[in-house]
Amino acid sequence: MKLLAPKYYLDFSCIADQCKHSCCIGWEIDIDAKTMKKYSSLEDKYSKNIRNSIEMEDTPHFKLAENDRCPHLNEKGLCNIILNCGENCLCDICREHPRFYNYTNTGKEVGIGMSCEAACKLILDSNNFDEFVIISEDEAPAEAVEFDAIGERKRIFDILKHSDFCESFEEKMSFLYEIYDIYLDADDVRKTLSQLEYLNSEHKELFNKFTTDNTHDKSLDAKLLRAFAYFIFRHCSEAESHEEFFVSLSFATVCVRLIASLSTEENIYEIARIVSEEIEYSEQNIEMIKNSFYLDEKVFNELFN
Repeated sequence: MKLLAPKYYLDFSCIADQCKHSCCIGWEIDIDAKTMKKYSSLEDKYSKNIRNSIEMEDTPHFKLAENDRCPHLNEKGLCNIILNCGENCLCDICREHPRFYNYTNTGKEVGIGMSCEAACKLILDSNNFDEFVIISEDEAPAEAVEFDAIGERKRIFDILKHSDFCESFEEKMSFLYEIYDIYLDADDVRKTLSQLEYLNSEHKELFNKFTTDNTHDKSLDAKLLRAFAYFIFRHCSEAESHEEFFVSLSFATVCVRLIASLSTEENIYEIARIVSEEIEYSEQNIEMIKNSFYLDEKVFNELFN
């Protein structure tokens, strides 16, 4: 099986202490069993600090320090585990973030999530979202599925990047609405967004500015198209049916429309990061938005047949 990634993935690296929104603050970090075993056997000078920082109740996790900081995040914004023990002593969550994985009919894919500010800037600035590179390869075969989500995704990516008959963001979105029969009612979307769980309560009021009107700054078109391609890549690639693809594509449309509603040239990177953090990192929020797009089975079959 091949492990594929968007070409821009090769340029990603953590910016560590330069990050304004550290992933080491505000999150309770669970420790996987393999790493727990490693921590139990460590004998270097920092090992006692690691073991004393772990709460064993329920799933083993690091006990957050003041201001919800990871206990191993030093005053310079660097990780003491890496500094003292090396990156090989990181638990799975810390080592993998902000990566995510898709399992598709063509193989396994890895991407980076926009909640990470370094990843977000890279995604919005990279026009090679439709180009994929092989990261690794093994002998395990890809699982066969009847629905070709990757072929459907390529169809959309071609429209986003190459269509001569519809050039602007709005023209491309309108064309895709027509192809997939997507309809967004701004009032309904705002109602759904108001029911989400928020990490920052101020974002609830911010998201209430969602609109489907064509009022965004047109200089943002290229970045909005790349953001849309990212949401499609992340959420549509594992679809196993037309209905699942339609629902995931509608979800992606809500996310990019929300970014378009709130962004200016000065804040688009931060808005995209916030949308990703508030929505993509909560399964409940994702499902709440997706559930608003499921159609009656009879209606759906008539539409896609």
